[in-house]
Amino acid sequence: REEKQLELSLEALISQVADLKNSLVSFIYKLENEYDRLTWPSVLDSFALLSGQLNTLNKVLKHEKTPLMRNQVIIPLVLSPDRDEEIMRQTEGRVPVFSHEVVPDHLRTKPDPEVEEQEKQLITDATRISSDVAQKQIQSLNKMCSNLLEKISKEERESESGGLRQNKQTFNPADTNALVAAVAFGKGLSNRRPPGSGGPVQASQPGAGAIIAGASGIQQVQMSGASSQQQPMLGGVQMSQAGQPGK
Repeated sequence: REEKQLELSLEALISQVADLKNSLVSFIYKLENEYDRLTWPSVLDSFALLSGQLNTLNKVLKHEKTPLMRNQVIIPLVLSPDRDEEIMRQTEGRVPVFSHEVVPDHLRTKPDPEVEEQEKQLITDATRISSDVAQKQIQSLNKMCSNLLEKISKEERESESGGLRQNKQTFNPADTNALVAAVAFGKGLSNRRPPGSGGPVQASQPGAGAIIAGASGIQQVQMSGASSQQQPMLGGVQMSQAGQPGK
């Protein structure tokens, strides 16, 4: 009966381990071949699947009908340096031979002595810490993690805003092309000139003749003598004598 129970337990464990191995293989394949389009939610889903399968495996091991595996001793009956096809098939090509070099690694039920010593030291150090000190260390670690997450979030926001500023267009291409065409080829400019510009003045404009006459008559002013009754002329217009009001 114990052998039958052990056999059933081993079958259940082998099935659970096979499912866990397939999930690991799929996750590793994603990391190695689909890393460029792999999203964080997909990674979390893979981790959640692996965590659930590990919990199921632990439940099978802790089940009341599962015998204690630590009480079972595995002894290699045959060690050979030659290639073993049966072992190749069972291990899916990972272990070609079953020799004295691979047996300590594959049949090991305890960690390396160095690792085991480090674990004991960590457990001893953890038991020496009081609850108050441990709580302070936890709060300090949580504070550091919060500050780090805040800095990471700030950097992400700044990088996103900087990318938006760089991609935002700050000019109108149509206006730029119109301005270049106007400066280079005069496209779109009017031939009409506003009044008061430095161009030639037409005689038909009001006051144009007086302005021209006044400009030309400045050099034609004739000053008469003391006995002369003629008055100074400025552009053909008789100037009023001193003391007389002008018209």
